Amino acid sequence: MTDKALNTSRSDAVFSAAQALMPGGVSSPVRAFRSVGGQPIVFDRVKGPYAWDLDDNRYIDYVGTWGPAICGHAHPEVISALHDALEKGTSFGAPCELENQLAEMVIKAVPSVEMVRFVNSGTEACMAVLRLMRAFTGRDKVIKFEGCYHGHADMFLVKAGSGVATLGLPDSPGVPRSTTANTLTAPYNDLEAVKELFAENPDAISGVILEPVVGNAGFITPEPGFLEGLRELTKENGALLVFDEVMTGFRISYGGAQERFGVIPDLTTMGKVIGGGLPVGAYGGKAEIMSMVAPAGPMYQAGTLSGNPLAMTAGIKTLELLGQEGTYDRLEATTSRLLAGIVEAATESGFSITGSSISAMFGFYLCEGPVRNFEEAKAADTELFGKLHRGMLERGVYLAPSAFEAGFTSLAHSDADIDATVKAFKDCFNSLS
Repeated sequence: MTDKALNTSRSDAVFSAAQALMPGGVSSPVRAFRSVGGQPIVFDRVKGPYAWDLDDNRYIDYVGTWGPAICGHAHPEVISALHDALEKGTSFGAPCELENQLAEMVIKAVPSVEMVRFVNSGTEACMAVLRLMRAFTGRDKVIKFEGCYHGHADMFLVKAGSGVATLGLPDSPGVPRSTTANTLTAPYNDLEAVKELFAENPDAISGVILEPVVGNAGFITPEPGFLEGLRELTKENGALLVFDEVMTGFRISYGGAQERFGVIPDLTTMGKVIGGGLPVGAYGGKAEIMSMVAPAGPMYQAGTLSGNPLAMTAGIKTLELLGQEGTYDRLEATTSRLLAGIVEAATESGFSITGSSISAMFGFYLCEGPVRNFEEAKAADTELFGKLHRGMLERGVYLAPSAFEAGFTSLAHSDADIDATVKAFKDCFNSLS
């Protein structure tokens, strides 16, 4: 597809109208294409590994509704199960057997989870798990890492400073300093910084929360010993370790990052894949800790649509599909071949690039590597990425509209899709060199 062939007139018209109706014309900021330039593509429909916009342009999609579409968009078995569930109603506001079924699947798969509570989003799960950390330990402070995103709740919207032990300052207007005063930050992959925070705040830190593989600052993997070190530090200091596996859960392995790396946290948050494309979130962990949650215990958390039958149905069917033999071998092979092609394409055209992948997640930075934390990720050439993003759209490939977001593959991406994508990267990098 060439620039001349990419007609987006209907997308442009709809987005122009949207700007008078919704802030920035979108329901979530990254969709506005502000960091890559140009007008956003307005989707009309999706199927398998593809998305079509309102002008009927087809794209090979590597956003996958930001992670949930691991089996491919609108998988026929998921859609069929949802049709059956719709006949029974969309929401009960009461217990349903489907909750038990999905809960049993999650508990069986995720090593840290003995009990689970379903909610409606990853943000909600992380907000609740923070409250639970504090309730269980009786401590107020929490450590998070620069570049790790845990939803938009006030206490997580913190900008990490350049120091090793930086107190949290609000990263958005409307967030009081008092709300983030107990949020401590450290660079990802920096155990010494975490040690210093514990030393400077004795018996005050409830726990450490992190994305075990960072997917919201691009794609950053833990260095050997980092996760293990956090596990030991939290135990030594009577604090909890929390893995935010909203992205990585059931994506980098069936049991998530904790199964992949063999490090078991106390609590885990999940979302995306476990809802099969419907709004969902969950948090879970040791029964002793989860028993603090109301009505079993005193820590209050509730939600009208939590555990609704549609989300549970889509999640159950998705996990059944992922549980089939060879699933993750296929995902690993697909993604590693894609990343190798991207790196080769950039290198042949004379561009600096570093990248990595695990199972069905990948990412690359247009700079010299390695990238071990968000500060190093900032060296990436974001202007070049913006040009690359537009060029790939023109060639029928839809990438995340930000240089600091992970990419996602699915079981629906074929060898032919990967070949076409790599060719598009080669053509695009050549045109930019």
